[in-house]
Amino acid sequence: MRICGVLGAVAALGLIATPALAQKSGGVMKMYIHDNPPSASIHEEATTSTVVPFMGLYNNLVLFDQQIPQNSLETIRPDLAESWSWSDDGKNLTFKLVDNAKWHDGKPFTAADVKCTWDMLTGKSETQKLRKNPRASWYWNLDKVTTNGDREVTFHLGQPQPSFLVLLASGYSPVYSCHVPTAQMRTKPIGTGPFKLAEFRQKESIKLTRNKDYFKKGKPRLDGIEFSLVPARGTAILGFVSGRYDITSPYGVTIPLLKDVKAQAADAVCKVAAMNNNTNLILNRDAPPFDNPEVRRAMLLSLDRKAFIDIITQGQSDVGGVMEPAPNGVWGLPKEMYDQISGYGPDVEKNRAEGRKIMEKLGYGPDNKLKLKVSTRNHLLYRDPAVILIDQLKEVYFEGELDLVDTALWYAKVARKDYAIGLNTTGNGVDDPDQNYFENYACKSERNYTGYCSPEIEKLFVAQSAERDLEKRKKIVWDIDRKLLEDGARPVIMWNASGTCWHPHVKGYAPMVNSLYNGSRFEEVWLDK
Repeated sequence: MRICGVLGAVAALGLIATPALAQKSGGVMKMYIHDNPPSASIHEEATTSTVVPFMGLYNNLVLFDQQIPQNSLETIRPDLAESWSWSDDGKNLTFKLVDNAKWHDGKPFTAADVKCTWDMLTGKSETQKLRKNPRASWYWNLDKVTTNGDREVTFHLGQPQPSFLVLLASGYSPVYSCHVPTAQMRTKPIGTGPFKLAEFRQKESIKLTRNKDYFKKGKPRLDGIEFSLVPARGTAILGFVSGRYDITSPYGVTIPLLKDVKAQAADAVCKVAAMNNNTNLILNRDAPPFDNPEVRRAMLLSLDRKAFIDIITQGQSDVGGVMEPAPNGVWGLPKEMYDQISGYGPDVEKNRAEGRKIMEKLGYGPDNKLKLKVSTRNHLLYRDPAVILIDQLKEVYFEGELDLVDTALWYAKVARKDYAIGLNTTGNGVDDPDQNYFENYACKSERNYTGYCSPEIEKLFVAQSAERDLEKRKKIVWDIDRKLLEDGARPVIMWNASGTCWHPHVKGYAPMVNSLYNGSRFEEVWLDK
């Protein structure tokens, strides 16, 4: 049996010297978010609008180190689990649990809560039912969860899966309780985390208060966090530079706005980071005329990715395939392979000429354009690229009209395929093929918004997942990436980057570079004022 998590466990127990003595406790950190959270139940939602304000209410079994920007197996630390071990065949993952964690209502945390959570996520629970389960596909390989007393739990897998631990470390993977109904978790959640929910006012604000009984001694540093809902970017930035907010919404400052922030608040700390979030074109393959692969191909050929990047992020985003490109991503398709794929190379005019020929064969032209509605979420990451997309589609005889959809409705709308064409962004919960492939491209996944299905490629999903040799696994992943791009499964436009700013008195916050969902625990953040 291979034992893991020892160094992290030692650090968690305070046996490694850290600069913690210089840290101050107290104060309420104020920040804003742009979108109204659909609910407070992380397991039922697929948006930072839920994860950012509510991640601090919960704990995971394990968690990515909140001070290291790039998430990987090597940065996973203990949380509710104090250590973990793999069986020799790589099919059983056992956790030893902490013995001093309590739920916010005072009830003790036990191994039964872990089993209840993953029974719920895999549809095996008779009592805990989810209204939505956007990450059910993460656990395709999980046969069952067993307990051995109150302090030990084992995940039994169908085949070896080295990255299973990565899935558990995501901000999307908190442990829920056995005794709190899932309906309550949407509005009055109970967790074991460093903060408790003090107030949740839909479309207005969220207030968290310090959990005085938190099982990690000395944490959190803050007395609380107050989130204001501010949809207008200009209003939000004005609030930050005037000092009303200590920190902006994570990744909420676009590249063009960074100059405005620095001009008005010269001492502000601003960092641009990749997010493992890509802008992509989604097409409903069951809705005419997009059930015609030639129409889909023409739309793909219209794209000028460099123009998107130059306009929206002033050249600070990346082109790439299905996995986040290097150096921020771990698994991205090498550029020399990416450039060789038809429709993705740098020769935009050649691609568009081919797209026009396709459309002309279908009876379209300058005086007879195909009219359509381009649906997108009413959010800053979506609106601007949607306008550019509509403009670029004109190059191959499409005439688009923008259809803005409220955040609370967007994910349900595309999940039930109530759209024809959409400008979407896909944020990956972790930087690993096991998450991205099974969640976004598997035939039966709830988040496979385009309806793409290739049983042949799906077999490769399973093969790469079981491969323990890193270099061999990468080669399989690159082959899958190439095939998905060639099939136009979900055409990738660009990999996004954005800014986060905070005033100098905010300490201990580090934006992640390969997932925007994993860095909002805030238990180590403190205010130097």
